[in-house]
Amino acid sequence: MARLGIHIECLKEVFRMDAPIRVRIGEVFGKFEQATYASLHLEKVNNARDDRLRTIRVDIFWRGVVLAPKGGDNYTLLKVLPHDDAYRWAERHKVEVNVANGCIDIWDPAALHDALGEIEDEAQETLRHLFDHVSDSDLIRLGVTKETLAFARELTRVEQLETAKTFLPATQWDALFGLAAGMTPEEVWADLGCGGEPESFDPEDLSAAVMRTSDRVLLVDGPADLMKIFRESFALWRVYLHPLQYQAAHASYRGPARITGGPGTGKTVAALHRAKHLTVRNEGPILLTTFTSALASSLGRDMALLLETPEQAQRVSVLNVDQVAHRVFTERHGRPVILRKEEELEIWKRLAKKRNSSLSEQFLYDEWRQVVLAQQVTSAGAYLQAKRSGRGRGLRAQQRAQVWEIIWDFQQELRLIDRWTHETVCVEAGKILAETPEKPYRHIIVDEAQDFSPMQWRLVRAAVEEGADDLFIAGDTHQRIYHYHPSLREVGVDIGGRSVRLTLNYRTTAEILAWSLSMLHGVQIDDMNEALEKIAGCRSHVHGDRPLERGFPTPLDEREALVAQIQEWVRAGVEPGEIGVAARSDILIRDARELLEREGIPVGALARLGQGNAVQVGTMHGMKGLEFRCVAVIGVGENQVPSTRAVTPVTEDEIAHARDLQRERCVLFVSSTRARERLYVSWHGQPSAFLPMG
Repeated sequence: MARLGIHIECLKEVFRMDAPIRVRIGEVFGKFEQATYASLHLEKVNNARDDRLRTIRVDIFWRGVVLAPKGGDNYTLLKVLPHDDAYRWAERHKVEVNVANGCIDIWDPAALHDALGEIEDEAQETLRHLFDHVSDSDLIRLGVTKETLAFARELTRVEQLETAKTFLPATQWDALFGLAAGMTPEEVWADLGCGGEPESFDPEDLSAAVMRTSDRVLLVDGPADLMKIFRESFALWRVYLHPLQYQAAHASYRGPARITGGPGTGKTVAALHRAKHLTVRNEGPILLTTFTSALASSLGRDMALLLETPEQAQRVSVLNVDQVAHRVFTERHGRPVILRKEEELEIWKRLAKKRNSSLSEQFLYDEWRQVVLAQQVTSAGAYLQAKRSGRGRGLRAQQRAQVWEIIWDFQQELRLIDRWTHETVCVEAGKILAETPEKPYRHIIVDEAQDFSPMQWRLVRAAVEEGADDLFIAGDTHQRIYHYHPSLREVGVDIGGRSVRLTLNYRTTAEILAWSLSMLHGVQIDDMNEALEKIAGCRSHVHGDRPLERGFPTPLDEREALVAQIQEWVRAGVEPGEIGVAARSDILIRDARELLEREGIPVGALARLGQGNAVQVGTMHGMKGLEFRCVAVIGVGENQVPSTRAVTPVTEDEIAHARDLQRERCVLFVSSTRARERLYVSWHGQPSAFLPMG
């Protein structure tokens, strides 16, 4: 029985074709399950550099290029192209086994030879070369062949390497790009998924190499599986795992483990696969949790697509962290009555006045959460010693004593009126779980971990017994958009030696990613583990247009241009539901919605996804965890971003001011990196200082 694999680049191209062509491709290649080599009608390619490449007829116009083994019945579909283009591609390319990871490499020897001739003159005139800092032995160990090595030694600019992606073997290009981006050979080795010591691979056994190439070849289990993948492009991202993602999702850990990486690097995909992997082990209940209910709903939909049996689905609960807290609380105390923010601020205001304090109700509201609850402060003495770095203003000992009196009054009043906040529910639920011998979960997987508060982390820690494979954490502190900066060690989560970093972006084009990353250039961001997070090596293999930046004299001019831009995208074939619009303020969102609706453009809200085929409009914070083909980020002017209300004046607290600016940068960074193909950024008046104007 013949079995078919599909190269990931081919699959992406098929998804961009018209539906009738996809159906026809599915029909042709669906026959592989019953086919024999003789009945496949694979045609040999004259003058081919690799005699294992064959073509197969899709219809009168399209042909597929197939890697056919010299023995056995495993085939890999590499390309679907117009007739003449398919033959030319098959004549030029070769398939080899990469010596570092044993996977297949596809490359164009003629193009490599031509490019080498083009760069040799520039190389002779330049003293410094791109890879002077890397030895030949390291390059060879990373799977770089002698042909690629000769080319790499002549490179003087990263731009030359980027151009070479079209003809270099993909695994070798990944290795070179990682080194050029500042990664060490050891980091590149790990990023390639090579593991520990080098292995020896048979260079002639392409069938085994295809089986190892899970990051680039999707093996299909029959015609039904093939047609399902062709119908649902989403399936591509849920089945396709980079070797490093696969290793992280399927490994066994002695304790909590973490996976980090920039936007679009597949952290959530790895978390989903981690949950699926743990269901197979059947060791007990699994919790997949995240920060908000909207993100939890999205994870739940994705998890349902990935799990294969009702038994697996029963083992996984998908809840946001506050839902977990409320369930635990309600089982012990009954449903809590939650104090609304406006009511709470009124209480703080009244108690401050009672104590003759000039501190604002908002300051007290934040102080209680970010210092008292975050650090488990329970006494005046502990509050006097508590760290307040980044809190917005310094307090003398006498002022601290007064603040503690107000906080004590507030906590006593909450008990008296039997009211709770989400934070106190979380604290109480954590205490309940800490005292419970039998924990509700055997494994917990945390997504968007960078936005969890210390109270939520203690709840998570208490909800699962400490031990092997207890916690799996996915997050990126470059995308932190809320106030808390917890240390995992301080909340009882030790990830020592169990952290993996992803660098390959699967969602955003290289142009959008580079533009967005430039906003964070030189900004030092913690990694939640008392060190700094790195962003070196973060890259995308997909290219497209540069982000479009436009300034306007008035808000109305900006809104009218937004309408025109969205209409242009729709005329180009983008569905309204594939477009997202974000702004920093609710007022800008309201005005944009009104004008879009007036122009007959269907509009939905980010908070209520799935409400039909409509342009999704919301705040930058609301873009968290989402993605769209096209994104418009509006109102990115000097008076809107950063939001003046969200930034502590530097005269009050330099550390808080710097943290607030960093958070505002991250909010813009998050909303910009939600775009897969097109990013449009606009402002009225002067542009924000955050924008990477060039």
